[in-house]
Amino acid sequence: MLQQQGHQVQLIAPATAPQGSAAALGLLMAEVYQRRSGRGWRLRRRSMQLLLHWQEQLQLPIQRGLLLLASEPQEWEHQQRMVQQSQCLELLSPADLNKRVNQAALPELPDGVLGGVWSGGDGQLDPMQWIQQLQLSAAEQGLEWSQASVTGIDGKGRGPWHLRLSNGSELSCDWLVIAAGLGSSELLESLGRSLPMEPVLGQALELQLGSEPPAWNGCLIWKGINLVPRPNRRLWLGATVEPGAEASAPALAELQSLKGTAPTWLQHAQVLRQWQGLRARPSGQPAPVLEQPQPRLLVVSGHYRNGILLAPASAEWAAEQIAEG
Repeated sequence: MLQQQGHQVQLIAPATAPQGSAAALGLLMAEVYQRRSGRGWRLRRRSMQLLLHWQEQLQLPIQRGLLLLASEPQEWEHQQRMVQQSQCLELLSPADLNKRVNQAALPELPDGVLGGVWSGGDGQLDPMQWIQQLQLSAAEQGLEWSQASVTGIDGKGRGPWHLRLSNGSELSCDWLVIAAGLGSSELLESLGRSLPMEPVLGQALELQLGSEPPAWNGCLIWKGINLVPRPNRRLWLGATVEPGAEASAPALAELQSLKGTAPTWLQHAQVLRQWQGLRARPSGQPAPVLEQPQPRLLVVSGHYRNGILLAPASAEWAAEQIAEG
C-alpha cells in the first residue's frame, strides 16, 4: 500500500518477477517492434523513455544493443521495410554479418541466416536487479509490502475497498490496482467482472560457454529464441512458447538446439540452470489489459511476454488514472 496524492492505493501483484519469458530475460524490444503505430507501439516507446529516466535515477545498467536475425525471406523483406521507417536501425546483409564474425565481434551464427537488423537503442536489463532496486526506492517513498495472498475483496468503488488476506488480517484502501497475472481473473470474478486469460508456459536456460565463442555486445534473436550474453562467459537462452501449464522436454531440447541450427560453440555449452514460469495472455483482446472496470478499481495485467518492457508505461497509466480520479 502507498499514498498517492492523498489516496491510499493497494496493489495486488505476484511477490516475484515473471519467469520463463522475454520478461524474465529482461529484453527491451521497442525499435524492432513490427508496428510503428497503435497502442502497443506507444506503450513500448514510452516505457523506453521512462526506463532511461529511471536508469539515471537508480544508477542501474542497461545492456544496449540487439541483433534481430532473419531466417525466412518474408522476415528479411520485413526487416528491410522496418529499417526504411526508422533512423535508429541498421540493416546488416549476410556479408556484413560474416565480416563481424571474422572480426570476432559476433560468434559463429546459425546456418541459414539471411541478414539482420541491429538496434543500438534496444537491449536488455537484469530484471531481478532492477526489481530489487525499484522495491527499495518505492519503500523509501512509503510503499508497504504484505506477503499474504488476497482471499476476498469487498467494496463497490464508492467507498474504501476492503481486502481479506490469507494471514487473517485485512487492508483498506481508496484505490485498488490488480496486477496479479493469471490470478487477476479469479479476483475480478469475485467482483462480478470477467477477464479471460490463458496460461502460456515458458522455459529458459543459463549456460556456461567454453573458450570457443568470442565475447560480443548485445542480444541475439533467432527464430524467436533470445540469446543474452552474461558476465563470466555465461548465456541466458529463452524462452519456449508452450500453451498450457505443463512443461515439455522436447520443447526445451528444441530451445537448446536453436531448433536444430545451433552452432558448435552452443552445442558444447554446459547447462548451469533452467527455470520455467507461466505468462498470462488475455483471451479475445490484446496484451496488456489496462482497464478501469469500476470506480477506483484498475486492472494492469496480462502483459504476456513483455512484462518488464511494458511495466513502466503501464504503471504511469495507472498513476494517471488515480491522479485524475
